[in-house]
Amino acid sequence: MKRLVLLALLSLTLGACCQNEAKQVVVKPGIEVLREQGFKPLVGKKVGLLTNPSGVDRNLVSTIDILYNAEGVELVKLFAPEHGVRGDIYAGGHADDTIDEATGLPVLSVYGKYRKPTPEMLEGLDVVVYDIQDVGTRSYTFISALGLMMRACAENDIEVMVLDRPNPLGGLKVEGNYVEPGFFSYVGEFAIPYVYGLTVGELAELLNEEGLNCGEKGDEEPLKCKLSVIPMEGWERSMTYDNTGLPWILPSPQVPQGVSAVGYPCAGIAGDYNNYYLNIGVGYTLPFQVFAAEWIDAEAFKKELDSYNLPGIAWRTIHYKPFFGTFQGTLLHGVQYFITDYEAAELSLLNFYVFQAAHKLNPEINPYECNEGKTNRTHDIVCGTDKIREMFTQRFMVEDIRDYWMKDVEAFKALSQKYYLYK
Repeated sequence: MKRLVLLALLSLTLGACCQNEAKQVVVKPGIEVLREQGFKPLVGKKVGLLTNPSGVDRNLVSTIDILYNAEGVELVKLFAPEHGVRGDIYAGGHADDTIDEATGLPVLSVYGKYRKPTPEMLEGLDVVVYDIQDVGTRSYTFISALGLMMRACAENDIEVMVLDRPNPLGGLKVEGNYVEPGFFSYVGEFAIPYVYGLTVGELAELLNEEGLNCGEKGDEEPLKCKLSVIPMEGWERSMTYDNTGLPWILPSPQVPQGVSAVGYPCAGIAGDYNNYYLNIGVGYTLPFQVFAAEWIDAEAFKKELDSYNLPGIAWRTIHYKPFFGTFQGTLLHGVQYFITDYEAAELSLLNFYVFQAAHKLNPEINPYECNEGKTNRTHDIVCGTDKIREMFTQRFMVEDIRDYWMKDVEAFKALSQKYYLYK
């Protein structure tokens, strides 16, 4: 009898697993779609490739190796963004020109002496392919690398092909003001919101057609390149990365999991002060998922944040010692946040609510005066303006900046819908 019960339970369990598997959507990234097309758009062309370790198929085979071994495709150059094509350069480290050991191909750095490729670097190419997993947040250097590559290719009459990948934040979240004149940089090259709700292929189309690709300083004439996008199959705008059925390959060291990409806009702005004010988990096992400091009373901090009743966000206290960085070995106290309703949560404003709570409890410790204020320029560049800091520091209240932070959202949503490749 017990055996029959166990068999019945096993049958129900397996049935449930099979049903879950049947419901699991399998998304095909652009590289797999291109392969199913027999690489036809690249056959007979001399190809350059801008990629990093996140450029893989679902079996973890690198796009470098796929294109290198593709019949009729002549892959002749690789371009290395931040962290390098094989991920062997740590955050902020400049890449040097080198040789890829696996293929023997030259690797030309676009995160070293040059960020915009020179005509000599592009010489002999018919097309440059881009395949990097994006995080959906403006202050990430890979979309800037794409933008500068698009400008360089436009100037040299070279095609650009984007192999599309999921936006890990989905395609419905849009938050943050546009980058304003004087604040364009390699972590904010385009006049787009902080969270932009587009895949990298859709973003490339928008930049190209709307003339938003104006270089790092934002003051150059827009240039339009010959652009093609290989769309994914199976992706929908409501999907976050955990719904795609694809493995997450860290595009940079502090974004090791898909949940880290969701945390990036939630804590990345506060992260400008990671070494001087609040630690955001960089240096520990929870990058972009916690806010803590030696001087914080964790229980009081949580109570204050709970009192804001932020939609879709829950808090717990946490105590930890970072393994590296400024606070290595120091016991820190603070909170870990959890997103309980993704649709309702406002990701990027979380940074400022945390600052609001910390300042209310410890007004003598001002984040904008830490490090003698040297980090404020970085903060302004990431925010795309200095107006957010100027308004926020009057009272340290999120309500004082909300309207400005969200002022461009509806206009961008209306604009970007023209470039949707997915429902």
